[in-house]
Amino acid sequence: MKPTLRLLAANLGLALAAAAATTASADTWPSKPITFIVPTAPAGSTDIMARMVGEPLQRALGQPVVVDNRPGASGNIGTEAVARAAPDGYTLLMQYSGYHVGNPSLYPQLKWSPSKDFVPVAMVMRAPHVVAVSGKLPVNSMKELVEHGKKKEGGLFYASSGNGSIQHIAGELLSRQAKQPMTHVPYKGSGPAINDLIAGNVDMFITTPPSVIGHIASGRMKALGYTGSKRHPSMPNVPTSAEAGLPGYEVESWFAVFAPAKTPPEVVAKLSAEIKKIVESESFRKKVDEQGAFATYMDSAALGKFVDQELVAWSKVIKAADIKPE
Repeated sequence: MKPTLRLLAANLGLALAAAAATTASADTWPSKPITFIVPTAPAGSTDIMARMVGEPLQRALGQPVVVDNRPGASGNIGTEAVARAAPDGYTLLMQYSGYHVGNPSLYPQLKWSPSKDFVPVAMVMRAPHVVAVSGKLPVNSMKELVEHGKKKEGGLFYASSGNGSIQHIAGELLSRQAKQPMTHVPYKGSGPAINDLIAGNVDMFITTPPSVIGHIASGRMKALGYTGSKRHPSMPNVPTSAEAGLPGYEVESWFAVFAPAKTPPEVVAKLSAEIKKIVESESFRKKVDEQGAFATYMDSAALGKFVDQELVAWSKVIKAADIKPE
């Protein structure tokens, strides 16, 4: 055989071997533990979703699913870790929409791209926000909250899970609509923010219900408004923003699973199919409903299109509200 032909044959053999290895990898996946990286601190809605999806996914796939919280830098630490992980289906991201579609407009030097570095797997939950205040605060309505803020130096102090988060944006939008100065207090995730709200160190936290609904039920917090278009069945006594005197003030977050770009399509499809079963199960829907949110499944293709739309929409909101990360 001529040298050139031998070289071509060798290259072809390597290509076939690589293809076979990829197929085998997809066929045998999973053969070891899977890690869900959560870019927030424990106890927040993103963390809750990772555990609610991870436990049944573990049973379905027959491999441990480990939740790894990596908070900090407004979600960029954990998100970048997944963007740089091996695309083998063993490192996944449970992502909060504020980070995925908000951060690209907030951080010009972002080290990850929502479209180039990730492949969508499945959406699992959508959640309007609840305007929660400390149970120690002497207010019981949005009107009373605004009036209370006018009497305080610096206005109302509101918490968020980080600069540029949807909670931050929601606070700025509320400040503008209510024409009430407010002071932003960022935290490294919802958990620390919740602790300070309960202690009365901040006045307000506008966030998704799963992380605070238990505290509202116990009286450690009070819910003054729900930022959806209609009341949620789990919180029938909490008025919508419009009912509370703020028409048009609607804020919604979503939570979804992503994998590193170039993860084998067969692995993504298998993951998405198993997550679909989980999200559409009666037990999952009931748990999400009890937490004031909505179990919502989108497959990889639908989620990808939705993310593209959200990137445009939130870019406009952030620009209009003049939100800055610092």
